[in-house]
Amino acid sequence: MKLAEIDLGEGTAGFVLGEGPVGILLIHGLTGTPTELRQVAKGLAKAGNCTVYVPTLAGHCGDNSDLQATGWLDWYEGVRKTFVQVKQRHEQVFVGGLSMGAVMSMYVASEHPGQVAGLLMYSTTLKYDGWSINKMAFITPLLIRIPFGVRLFRFTEKPPYGIKNERLRAIVERQMKEGESSEAGLLTMEGVTVRELHWMNAVVKKRMPRINVPALVLHSIEDDITSRWNADYVERHLGGPVTKILLDNCYHMITVDLQYRRVIELSADFVEQHSSFVGAGLLDGERACCGERACPALGGEAAPSLTLHASS
Repeated sequence: MKLAEIDLGEGTAGFVLGEGPVGILLIHGLTGTPTELRQVAKGLAKAGNCTVYVPTLAGHCGDNSDLQATGWLDWYEGVRKTFVQVKQRHEQVFVGGLSMGAVMSMYVASEHPGQVAGLLMYSTTLKYDGWSINKMAFITPLLIRIPFGVRLFRFTEKPPYGIKNERLRAIVERQMKEGESSEAGLLTMEGVTVRELHWMNAVVKKRMPRINVPALVLHSIEDDITSRWNADYVERHLGGPVTKILLDNCYHMITVDLQYRRVIELSADFVEQHSSFVGAGLLDGERACCGERACPALGGEAAPSLTLHASS
């Protein structure tokens, strides 16, 4: 299959990096763009053992009207098309994503049992409960159930925008306010879109115990959008072995923030550990591993659950 035959979604923001035998499909977040995964994709592709595919979700990289015209099944359908084509090209395919994309990766695994080699879950978003979120956000599920309730609220990005790196934060803020949605995503998310996320999360939560796929769960202990509760929930409920690693010195957007190199390193280790194409070595150099339990840099035998703290 030629690269041109891989469906990367709407527009031109989606991309493919690398030429390795292991396929990795990464899914961006809600209101986000493929750009937020480019650094991680470059890092994984640079090792030479992976080909990384990052499509654009339906309704994204446009304006709010484009997004409101789609629902979570539309977002999934685009991902499904890409996954099927990537799977035809690669014997082993890992699926992952950032924020909502991490939740979507679990849904992909549930829809394709036995076809996903592992999950790369970054800042999983099952609920908005980070320290920067309005404390009234807990009533969102109630508003969703009320007729026309979704018209009564919207989610608006505000500083620090999931980014601790002040220089990068300033760039992203400018891009969002200038409407550069293909680069920085949307500044606001309407209630109807939040409802779609809640509906998808409800489905995925019910399926999690039956998803028997190894998972790497990376989450910041300083996450401003979604607290570590989200990572803890995955660790407790996912059916497969979970390696949960808590990062510091970064906020929600861990794939671009101050610890993005650590995210690449840990992801590469995980892919290498669970890939049949071993020997080439995804990354050389120091492995990031320290914390609650001794672990040879994610090597050794897989445990049902392993929690680590990665520090800079």
